[in-house]
Amino acid sequence: MTLQKRFLVLGCLLFLFGLISGLLTIIMENPRMGLSAHMQGITNGVFLISIGAAWQHFTLSPKLSVLTFYLLAYGAVANWLATTLAALWGTGQMTPIHAPNPSASQWQEQIVSLGLITLTAAMIVGSVLLVVGLLRKP
Repeated sequence: MTLQKRFLVLGCLLFLFGLISGLLTIIMENPRMGLSAHMQGITNGVFLISIGAAWQHFTLSPKLSVLTFYLLAYGAVANWLATTLAALWGTGQMTPIHAPNPSASQWQEQIVSLGLITLTAAMIVGSVLLVVGLLRKP
């Protein structure tokens, strides 16, 4: 499967996960964070679909292309997953606005925090590579 198709398939799957998580907000410990998880799935899914649709306009070496895919795939999925876990568990250490009264255990807070920190780095580096890929001459 080409990287372009991988972006498209993963984007569609993530969009679907976002829709499903939106239906489940009522059973989450923190429904407000559940709404965030729902939106992260939808917006990150559309983001990956957009990259897949425009993939022919990026000029990156084969190794950088693969690295870009994995960074953005990890970041997008981890964003949905970390916010979903935060909603289910009621974490709030790194998201005090969404969860002013967290109820999760420390290990749950650590998992969500690790996810949020690593996905942020992955999305920033992946996005920089996208910009480089757009600015390079074919």
